[in-house]
Amino acid sequence: MASNVLGGDLQPCSLDPLTGFYRNGLCDTCADDRGSHTVCAVMTDEFLTFSAEAGNDLSTPIPEFQFSGLKEGDRWCLCLGRWIEALNKGVAPRIVLESSHISVTEFVDIEVLKRHALQEEG
Repeated sequence: MASNVLGGDLQPCSLDPLTGFYRNGLCDTCADDRGSHTVCAVMTDEFLTFSAEAGNDLSTPIPEFQFSGLKEGDRWCLCLGRWIEALNKGVAPRIVLESSHISVTEFVDIEVLKRHALQEEG
């Protein structure tokens, strides 16, 4: 099993909507995953607008790919590069550390990731 950015087992990001390069709910990756869909992020309207303006509309449904479109609050395995772009623009969505792939730490310092971590209630 793959590891997360904290060194534990990679946990599911989302089963509804079903996410991940393999569409198995995990932000796992492989050499064929050119986009590196490794960051489990919690969507915000601000980020979805940013992503659409950057050329990747994640809000509009694409039924032929069984994609219902994302909305605020959905969890999704984002491409690492897009999350870094959003970080640099100040619109990066919160991430779920336990569900983000260990490879992310090769490009983003763990302390930066922790500052952008979703704070679970309770």
